[in-house]
Formats: sequence, structure tokens, C-alpha cells
Amino acid sequence: MPNSPSACGVPARASLRTVTAAALASLAAVAPASSVLAQPAAAVRAFTGATLIDGTTRAPIANATLLVRDGRVVAAGPAAAVRVPAGAERVALDGKTIIPGLVNAHGHASSVANLATYAAYGVTTVYSLGDETPDVFAARDAQRLAPPAHARVYLAGPVLTPTTPDEARVQVEAVVARNVDIVKIRVDDNLGTAKKMSPDVYRAVIREAHARGKRVAVHIYYLDDARALLEAGADYIAHSVRDTAVDAPFVEALKKSGVCYSPTLMREVSTYVYDTIPPFFRDSQFLAHANQQWMATVSEPARMAATASSTSAQRYKAQLPVAMRNLMTLAKAGVPIAMGTDTGPLGRFQGYFELMEMEMMVEAGLSPRAVLTAATLGAARCLRVDRELGSLEPGKWADFVVLDASPLSDMRNIRRQHSVWIGGRQVNTRGR
Repeated sequence: MPNSPSACGVPARASLRTVTAAALASLAAVAPASSVLAQPAAAVRAFTGATLIDGTTRAPIANATLLVRDGRVVAAGPAAAVRVPAGAERVALDGKTIIPGLVNAHGHASSVANLATYAAYGVTTVYSLGDETPDVFAARDAQRLAPPAHARVYLAGPVLTPTTPDEARVQVEAVVARNVDIVKIRVDDNLGTAKKMSPDVYRAVIREAHARGKRVAVHIYYLDDARALLEAGADYIAHSVRDTAVDAPFVEALKKSGVCYSPTLMREVSTYVYDTIPPFFRDSQFLAHANQQWMATVSEPARMAATASSTSAQRYKAQLPVAMRNLMTLAKAGVPIAMGTDTGPLGRFQGYFELMEMEMMVEAGLSPRAVLTAATLGAARCLRVDRELGSLEPGKWADFVVLDASPLSDMRNIRRQHSVWIGGRQVNTRGR
């Protein structure tokens, strides 16, 4: 397996000179003006009085102080152990709980506005696995210079669709030339309705990507494909195995490989839930940032009727319990899990679905602590951005969410968000 990008996923420690003035200008033109609340510049901020869950294995710290300088954590611990320098701005958070910003290890962002939506729900980093637009590339480049006013993003660029080994090599070369963070392929026949990428082709993709220093994320559905791709050297399994229960040889091979597994349970939910108007369409937290056009589209009577009678929708619905049992089997065996949702396509609502995903992971049998790890430091490790993200430790970016109650006692508390901070700056979560 090739070495990963360096800290924050920047391929081969790319020089900051690669961030062009044109890219920054493009980003400024499309960035939502209200992404970050107006706030005075502060070199040092001290967040005091909250219970701190720092993302590591350490127990929560009551009455903690989180000290931030220039967007990065300087110290995090009991108030008595952290000295707040004179002149620091103090942010009182008595009675609140601080957690690291959430990391979505499988999403899709086609605009900077999408990144702002993710951040509004506490998702401060997203690994976008396919088909990003130039402004998203520009956002990724700009975040190397300063904390963004929206979720951080790492990306795969175009999902590769070669049909021969020669095409595989050409397509890998082209996407690597765009300075992607990871290469993405799909090995799936869409429940028998499409031609699946053949083994000789995906092996060529993996070989070429590795030769060029890039890892490969794979979309799968079937256990046999997951097994074969793992043997071929795939680096990240970006969906659940859904056709059947994972068997002991696969579990052992996956654990031994260290390859991470992203469940994307909400992807399955999105295929069938719009046969009626879903209850979350009445949730004010959802409505604050929901794509209104998507809501109208999936609520069309003809579309709802088609979803209700769709063979594929019912198949995915039936296989969701299989995916949930497989998640629990793999997590219990010690396979590294990375929270992901596949949000971004129509009906897969960014930000809000990540909160639902975490609740579903608990429903599948994982502990709240395990789920929170999968959505913070665990995901960051899987994506190899953990030197800078995923936990609130000295030297890392101060990306965090302030909650009204602890998710360790009840994962539904992940919805009770008081504020979201990226690089020590508060993000606008107020909606329209």
C-alpha cells in the first residue's frame, strides 16, 4: 500500500505555490458570504467551562479549557492545568460539551455552498469521493493557506470508468495530474442492470494509482467484489457489503490489511424513504439548510409512487439490515470504521444525513464512543489526515462542535448543536 498524502491529505506535501491567485480569486467569488459569523480577529481564544471529549481514548474532562492560537489547539485539559494568557478572548461554555468536528469519510461536494451546508451541521471535514467542480478544487487548495469558512474538503475528482487496462492507465494519469487526494472507482452492476468493471481493469487502476503514489477508494455492493478488490490492493472500502453476511475469512483479511470500511447506511435509506413524505421533512433543524428543490422533487406524487413500486428500492431496503449487521461484525472484530454517508446526490441531504448516520450506527450495535471515534479521529486516520484533524490535541486545527449535551450518553445529542468552529472561528449555523 503506498504512503498516504501528508498532513491534511495534501498529496506529496505539495508546495503552497500550487495554490494560484486565480484559484483563490475563484474561491472568493463563489464562497457563501455568510459562512462565518462576523467576529473580531483574535490571536488567542480560551473556551472555558465545558466538558471536553477530545477525540482520543481519554475520558471526558469536566470544566475544561481549550486554548486556541491562530486557529490551532495550544492546550486542552482541566481548567486548573491550562494557563490562559493575559489578553486572550474568553468564550464561556459552561454546561456544554465540546467534541472534535465531524469527519465525513464519504460524501460528495459539487460547490462551496455544499461545504457550507456540511459545516452548518458540524461536519467540518468531508472526503468528497467523486465529480467535484473547479470551485471545490479551489477550496481544497485554499485551505492549505488558512482555515476555510466552510467544511474542509479532500477529493477524488472524476470517478474513473475505464473499460480496458490501457484506458485505466490513461485515466489514472489524467486524474493524478489534477492533484486529487485519492482515486475512486465503482465495481458494481447496480443490481444486475449495468456492466461491472472487470478484474483486469480494476487491477490496472490500482497498480497505476499506487505507482503514482495515490490510494484507491472502491464502491462495492457484493461481498465477492469486496474480497477480490481487497486482494487486488484496494485501500478503502467506501460502502457496506450488502448482499450477504461477511464471512470469517473476509473479516480476518480486512482486519489484517488495515483497510478502512465506511458503512454509508443512509445511502440505502435514501433509496426508499421517499415513497412517502419522510418525518424529517418536518424537522426545523433539517429545514434550516435543506435543499428546497430536492425536497420538491422527491415529494412529487408520481415520483413517490415510482419509489414505492421500485424493485431496486425495495431490494436496497431489504438489504439495509444486512449492512447494519455487517458493520457490527466488522467493528467488533477490530476493523477500522470511518463514518460516511454518500451524501451529495439528489435526496441525500448533506450535513443532516451525517447526524442520522451516527444514530443508525448506534442502532446497529456500536457504542456511542465507537461511533464518535468513527466520525472523528477514526475517520481522520482512515483518510490519513489525522496529523492535523480528528482530535483536539496541541498542534492540530481547532475544528470542533459545541453541544448542549454529551453524545456519549445518547447519540441523539449530536443534533443538539450550540455552535460549530473551524480553525477557531465560529461557523454560521443559523440557516436562511
